[in-house]
Amino acid sequence: MINRKEEQGQEAISTIQSEKSDAKVDWKECDMGNLAQIREVFGGLRESLDRLDFLVLSAGINTNQFGLDSDGIERHFGVNFLGHFYVCNQLWPLLRKTGKMENTPPPRVVFEASEMHRLAQLSNIQFRSKDEINDPNLDSTARYNRTKLAMILFAKYGLAGKVIQENGDRIYALSVHPGAVNTAMQQQWKDAYPGLTGKLLSWAMLAIGRDVEQGSYSALWALTSPKIEEEDLNGYYFSDPDQEGKETSQASNPELATNLWNLSSTLIEGVLGSDALLDWNVSTVADKDLR
Repeated sequence: MINRKEEQGQEAISTIQSEKSDAKVDWKECDMGNLAQIREVFGGLRESLDRLDFLVLSAGINTNQFGLDSDGIERHFGVNFLGHFYVCNQLWPLLRKTGKMENTPPPRVVFEASEMHRLAQLSNIQFRSKDEINDPNLDSTARYNRTKLAMILFAKYGLAGKVIQENGDRIYALSVHPGAVNTAMQQQWKDAYPGLTGKLLSWAMLAIGRDVEQGSYSALWALTSPKIEEEDLNGYYFSDPDQEGKETSQASNPELATNLWNLSSTLIEGVLGSDALLDWNVSTVADKDLR
């Protein structure tokens, strides 16, 4: 279990162990808006773990005010997507190793995306440059929606359509919609839209939202359902458990996915250097074309 706040991590561990006293749970601190820390933490896990069966990528900032992360990247994009891109890169050798083990189901990678990706169509998203990502004039909600679109594109085209397909990896990459969940994240609407608007949005989300357990169902289904492997649903997006989502045309655009792949790689190498990314071991990686 990895997150930024130790108090939350320890609280989660206590809850798990209260329900299953012999559960072995470890917690590590990592800020998903800090690429160097991601390399240190997840690179260490890659070397220390024997296997990795499930990876749930759910760190995130809700709709909030504009700001840059510690690497100078717009923080919604940095935390909600780019950090997850780099986590996958750092852990992929371990996932690949696990997928090759005998009598072992294929590992699964699940992104907590959102139906809010639909509203990303209202913005001129191209994923072409850092300046585009760091545009301070983009609406707060649009910044959030953009990251959820990115998750769906990366799972579908970057991982399932490129890395997994071209390497023959026994790994499944999926994205899901957890629903509006009643957590402290809903309070961030007040920061994004000060005044009555933010208060009303926060109240509305809490009023219609799912509780935390319900919010976990989509990801848990994607991680455990035999249907994923039986029907080979690699790269799919699910709007609810066992309910295939109908992505927007924007989320089904391979050219946009290619732009996203290239920009993500460029941003990471711009912060950490040309050797920051592990080789995805894709024979055609040089052309960087997901189409």
